[in-house]
Amino acid sequence: MTTLKAGDKAPNFEAKDQDGNVHTLKDYEGKKLVVFFYPKASTPGCTAEACNLRDNWEMFQEKGYEILGVSADSAKRQQNFKNKYELPFPLLADEDKEVIEAFGVWGPKKFMGKEYDGIHRTTFIIDGDGKIEEVISKVKTKAHAEQIL
Repeated sequence: MTTLKAGDKAPNFEAKDQDGNVHTLKDYEGKKLVVFFYPKASTPGCTAEACNLRDNWEMFQEKGYEILGVSADSAKRQQNFKNKYELPFPLLADEDKEVIEAFGVWGPKKFMGKEYDGIHRTTFIIDGDGKIEEVISKVKTKAHAEQIL
Protein backbone atom coordinates (compact mmCIF):
# COMPACT_ATOMS: atom_id res chain seq x y z
CA MET A 1 0.00 0.00 0.00
CA THR A 2 1.08 3.55 -0.67
CA THR A 3 2.94 5.54 1.96
CA LEU A 4 1.84 8.81 0.35
CA LYS A 5 -0.68 10.82 2.32
CA ALA A 6 -2.56 14.12 2.24
CA GLY A 7 -0.12 17.03 2.35
CA ASP A 8 2.68 15.15 0.56
CA LYS A 9 4.03 16.43 -2.74
CA ALA A 10 2.78 14.19 -5.55
CA PRO A 11 5.52 12.27 -7.35
CA ASN A 12 6.62 13.76 -10.65
CA PHE A 13 5.64 11.41 -13.40
CA GLU A 14 5.93 11.08 -17.13
CA ALA A 15 4.01 8.47 -19.06
CA LYS A 16 2.28 8.00 -22.39
CA ASP A 17 -1.45 7.66 -22.78
CA GLN A 18 -3.43 5.40 -25.12
CA ASP A 19 -2.57 7.65 -28.11
CA GLY A 20 1.13 8.06 -27.33
CA ASN A 21 0.75 11.57 -25.84
CA VAL A 22 3.08 12.22 -22.92
CA HIS A 23 1.58 13.40 -19.61
CA THR A 24 3.57 14.83 -16.70
CA LEU A 25 2.55 16.23 -13.34
CA LYS A 26 3.72 19.66 -14.55
CA ASP A 27 1.08 19.57 -17.33
CA TYR A 28 -1.57 19.85 -14.63
CA GLU A 29 -0.12 22.78 -12.68
CA GLY A 30 -2.89 25.10 -11.57
CA LYS A 31 -5.54 22.40 -12.02
CA LYS A 32 -7.03 19.85 -9.69
CA LEU A 33 -6.08 16.37 -10.81
CA VAL A 34 -7.64 13.01 -10.02
CA VAL A 35 -5.22 10.13 -10.70
CA PHE A 36 -6.90 6.77 -10.36
CA PHE A 37 -4.92 3.55 -10.48
CA TYR A 38 -6.77 0.42 -11.51
CA PRO A 39 -5.60 -3.20 -11.87
CA LYS A 40 -6.65 -4.05 -15.43
CA ALA A 41 -8.55 -2.39 -18.26
CA SER A 42 -11.91 -3.91 -19.23
CA THR A 43 -12.30 -6.04 -16.09
CA PRO A 44 -15.63 -5.68 -14.24
CA GLY A 45 -14.45 -3.54 -11.29
CA CYS A 46 -12.24 -1.31 -13.40
CA THR A 47 -14.98 -0.84 -15.98
CA ALA A 48 -17.51 0.10 -13.25
CA GLU A 49 -15.04 2.61 -11.77
CA ALA A 50 -14.08 4.22 -15.10
CA CYS A 51 -17.70 4.42 -16.26
CA ASN A 52 -18.77 5.98 -12.96
CA LEU A 53 -16.14 8.70 -13.45
CA ARG A 54 -17.23 9.09 -17.10
CA ASP A 55 -20.88 9.45 -16.09
CA ASN A 56 -19.90 12.29 -13.73
CA TRP A 57 -17.41 13.90 -16.14
CA GLU A 58 -19.40 17.13 -16.48
CA MET A 59 -19.44 17.60 -12.71
CA PHE A 60 -15.68 17.07 -12.56
CA GLN A 61 -15.23 19.61 -15.35
CA GLU A 62 -17.49 22.15 -13.61
CA LYS A 63 -15.39 21.84 -10.45
CA GLY A 64 -12.15 22.21 -12.41
CA TYR A 65 -10.88 18.64 -12.18
CA GLU A 66 -8.85 16.77 -14.76
CA ILE A 67 -8.77 12.96 -14.59
CA LEU A 68 -6.04 10.47 -15.48
CA GLY A 69 -6.46 6.71 -15.30
CA VAL A 70 -3.34 4.56 -14.84
CA SER A 71 -2.69 0.84 -15.17
CA ALA A 72 0.09 -1.39 -16.44
CA ASP A 73 -1.87 -2.25 -19.58
CA SER A 74 -0.46 -1.65 -23.05
CA ALA A 75 -1.41 1.48 -24.98
CA LYS A 76 -3.51 -0.69 -27.32
CA ARG A 77 -5.46 -2.22 -24.45
CA GLN A 78 -5.98 1.25 -22.91
CA GLN A 79 -7.16 2.57 -26.28
CA ASN A 80 -9.65 -0.29 -26.65
CA PHE A 81 -10.92 0.34 -23.10
CA LYS A 82 -11.26 4.09 -23.71
CA ASN A 83 -13.02 3.62 -27.05
CA LYS A 84 -15.35 0.82 -25.94
CA TYR A 85 -16.65 2.77 -22.94
CA GLU A 86 -16.26 6.26 -24.47
CA LEU A 87 -14.08 7.47 -21.62
CA PRO A 88 -13.46 11.25 -21.90
CA PHE A 89 -10.13 11.22 -20.01
CA PRO A 90 -6.66 9.89 -20.89
CA LEU A 91 -5.52 6.46 -19.73
CA LEU A 92 -1.79 6.09 -19.08
CA ALA A 93 -0.18 2.88 -20.29
CA ASP A 94 2.39 2.40 -17.53
CA GLU A 95 3.79 -0.94 -18.69
CA ASP A 96 7.15 -0.40 -16.97
CA LYS A 97 5.26 0.53 -13.75
CA GLU A 98 7.26 3.74 -13.20
CA VAL A 99 4.22 5.84 -12.26
CA ILE A 100 2.61 2.93 -10.39
CA GLU A 101 5.72 2.42 -8.25
CA ALA A 102 6.30 6.18 -7.77
CA PHE A 103 2.85 6.39 -6.19
CA GLY A 104 3.46 3.17 -4.23
CA VAL A 105 0.37 1.28 -5.41
CA TRP A 106 2.15 -1.92 -6.56
CA GLY A 107 2.38 -4.75 -4.07
CA PRO A 108 1.17 -8.12 -2.81
CA LYS A 109 -2.53 -8.88 -3.26
CA LYS A 110 -4.80 -11.81 -2.58
CA PHE A 111 -7.56 -13.02 -4.84
CA MET A 112 -9.45 -16.27 -4.43
CA GLY A 113 -6.77 -17.62 -2.11
CA LYS A 114 -3.89 -16.82 -4.44
CA GLU A 115 -1.19 -14.30 -3.60
CA TYR A 116 0.39 -12.24 -6.36
CA ASP A 117 1.79 -8.77 -6.99
CA GLY A 118 -0.49 -6.24 -8.60
CA ILE A 119 -1.92 -2.74 -8.55
CA HIS A 120 -3.86 -1.70 -5.46
CA ARG A 121 -6.91 0.24 -6.64
CA THR A 122 -6.11 3.70 -5.26
CA THR A 123 -7.05 7.26 -6.20
CA PHE A 124 -5.05 10.41 -5.52
CA ILE A 125 -6.56 13.88 -5.57
CA ILE A 126 -3.84 16.44 -6.30
CA ASP A 127 -4.20 20.20 -6.04
CA GLY A 128 -2.93 22.81 -8.49
CA ASP A 129 0.39 23.06 -6.64
CA GLY A 130 1.12 19.35 -6.96
CA LYS A 131 0.21 18.53 -3.36
CA ILE A 132 -1.87 15.49 -2.52
CA GLU A 133 -5.20 16.57 -1.02
CA GLU A 134 -6.58 13.10 -0.46
CA VAL A 135 -5.74 9.42 -0.95
CA ILE A 136 -8.69 7.08 -1.44
CA SER A 137 -7.65 3.47 -0.87
CA LYS A 138 -11.09 1.99 -0.28
CA VAL A 139 -12.50 2.76 -3.71
CA LYS A 140 -16.20 2.13 -4.29
CA THR A 141 -16.09 1.27 -7.98
CA LYS A 142 -19.78 2.00 -8.63
CA ALA A 143 -19.84 5.25 -6.61
CA HIS A 144 -16.30 6.54 -6.96
CA ALA A 145 -17.23 10.05 -8.18
CA GLU A 146 -19.21 10.57 -4.95
CA GLN A 147 -16.09 9.71 -2.94
CA ILE A 148 -14.11 12.38 -4.81
CA LEU A 149 -16.56 15.26 -5.31
